[in-house]
Amino acid sequence: MSGGRPVRVGGGGQRLLDRYPRAGHRDALHRHQLLRLRGRSVAWVPPLLLLLAVVGADYWTGPDFRMISWVVLVPGIAAAICGIAGTAAFAVLAPIVYLVADALLPTQYDAGPADFVLAALGGVLATLACVVRVRGERHILRMQNIADTTRRTVLRPLPPGFGGLEHAAVYLAADTDARVGGDFYDIQPGPHGTRVLLGDVQGKGLTAVETAAALLGTFREAGYHEADLRTVAERLETRMIRHRGHYADLGLPDGDRFATAVLLGFPEDTPDAVDVVVLGHEPPLVVGPHGVRALPGADGLPLGLGELAAAAGPPPVHRMPLAPGETVLMTTDGVTEARDRSGTFYPLAAEVARAVTADPGTTAPSRLVAYVRDGTLRHCGGRLADDTTVFAVRRQS
Repeated sequence: MSGGRPVRVGGGGQRLLDRYPRAGHRDALHRHQLLRLRGRSVAWVPPLLLLLAVVGADYWTGPDFRMISWVVLVPGIAAAICGIAGTAAFAVLAPIVYLVADALLPTQYDAGPADFVLAALGGVLATLACVVRVRGERHILRMQNIADTTRRTVLRPLPPGFGGLEHAAVYLAADTDARVGGDFYDIQPGPHGTRVLLGDVQGKGLTAVETAAALLGTFREAGYHEADLRTVAERLETRMIRHRGHYADLGLPDGDRFATAVLLGFPEDTPDAVDVVVLGHEPPLVVGPHGVRALPGADGLPLGLGELAAAAGPPPVHRMPLAPGETVLMTTDGVTEARDRSGTFYPLAAEVARAVTADPGTTAPSRLVAYVRDGTLRHCGGRLADDTTVFAVRRQS
């Protein structure tokens, strides 16, 4: 997403998603778009051509050709690609064409009542199969709409320039049916500056989505009201513990779940700096025209495990310089732990540094997240083992 909208990438990025359709969340229903011309359905063309071909074959071949053996395929093909009405039309048309051809071609194989019944029965069964298929597709579409609504609720659309930040994000869920997982990110402007959160809930499934939603709700409140970024981290830790306790009271098996996270703060009174708190997550990268560097602060424990720390409370806030035009790049382990066939991890920092050296314009958030997404997909061959999020932000110039 870029400014709350999908990132638009060049032809190379689109071809990559075509190569790895699961990574791009292509729905099975989208195959019907291939059967449309100028907005009109042409799904009826293949079964009609088949019917005409069967009639032509019956005319040009000898008496050994059994038209009935082929004409029953016509409503079957229609059932796979046409709607219910179209399939029913071919279910009626095929037996009629069969009778007409039999009457006009008396020297060919002579059909009997049993052949006509077979053609009619094939049409009825094809129509029933089409009804089942269409109902199943409608059910899938409803489920996908619910999943999309859930995703927009958890990962709310971010307006362009939200909180004075230029931002872009790419999110690929490992569960292509659920379309949303345990990765989460958000931007929260407030009276104490703009705060940014990226996190990854341990595990998968709907319980991971619930945990992500709980943490995001806390971040949106604490990120707005709390003056200290360290206090925001404390509120997130408390929310994680309370959420786990609620699961434990319900007797659910996810009482030991935790989440890694990165908290950023962009103070209004210090435009050339960024505050960082890293909670068990990979440190963000700062990507600029002059290279790539990792931010410090990987000394905090994941959310929900803070009680294991030697010192009470979350780790300290690190204030780091941030030059104009530099972009902060954050990713989840779907990127950093992506492996190729030999088991080698994706070299994120090295790949980004190489891209920036070749083209300094890659530092733009929209181009940067698209580059990392494409590189990750190429590296792992489109086999995403975990939810994958790439999130980039920088101050608006």
